Amino acid sequence: MTDESAASAWFRGVDPGETAAAREAIEHGHADEPADWPAIAVDAGFADDEDDYYRRLHDATVAATHEAVREREQADDQQLKHATRAIEDIDRTANELAERVAEWAGALFDDVRTGIPGAREVAERDPETAAERRAVSLAQRVADLDDEAEALRTFIERTAPVVAPNLSEMAGPVLAARLIALAGGLEDLAKMPSGTVQVLGAEDALFAHLSGRAPSPKHGVIYTHDYVHNTRPEDRGSAARALAGKLTIAARIDHYAGDLRPSVHEELDERMETIRARGEA
Repeated sequence: MTDESAASAWFRGVDPGETAAAREAIEHGHADEPADWPAIAVDAGFADDEDDYYRRLHDATVAATHEAVREREQADDQQLKHATRAIEDIDRTANELAERVAEWAGALFDDVRTGIPGAREVAERDPETAAERRAVSLAQRVADLDDEAEALRTFIERTAPVVAPNLSEMAGPVLAARLIALAGGLEDLAKMPSGTVQVLGAEDALFAHLSGRAPSPKHGVIYTHDYVHNTRPEDRGSAARALAGKLTIAARIDHYAGDLRPSVHEELDERMETIRARGEA
């Protein structure tokens, strides 16, 4: 044991009862070489014995992990992920409840339309009986859910260009957020190969293909992009590959640099012009 080892110990200057300070030391401290840290900790008065040292080390590392998870969950790309998944949950729930409203209200009122627009109309009716009050109340919940989904879309449209400027410029804020959500975060998306980005959202079709029950999917959620769904069916595979390649580059620029790169978008436009020109030849 040397004075240098003691000086580089992660617990140097840390009060044994200060978990936050211990967590900070674990996150940012370093040592040039291994040492008998339990013995050093005992000699320094940080721990009573080896078991006590490992207990304090465990508490510090758990606290450090919790803080890292908290910081990641508070990152703006994670907020986009949560907002996008919330919209998906709301849309599914609102549409299911709208079907129930149409069936229930249709038995109570005349001229009840289906879907969320129909539920909004029911929500505006003046109920007279207990059953009508409940049906109208349920319709109001559908309208509230639909309003919340719209508010979340506004949040995404405002936040995505700040979090991922190139991805949002290329895909549009809503599709950019969906890609980030499907990947698990902007960093995860940036690390994906373009072939994986191309089929994000088509996992069921991909699994069916891998089990020999279906052809390989050409695209996932990027199908909603104008450059894919408005391209001739025979050229959509090429369009999807070109778009996925540039989306991958855009995600990497956003994660590692964060500045808007017009040249990337110009390259995609030129590539798509070439692909679409095939049908005009």
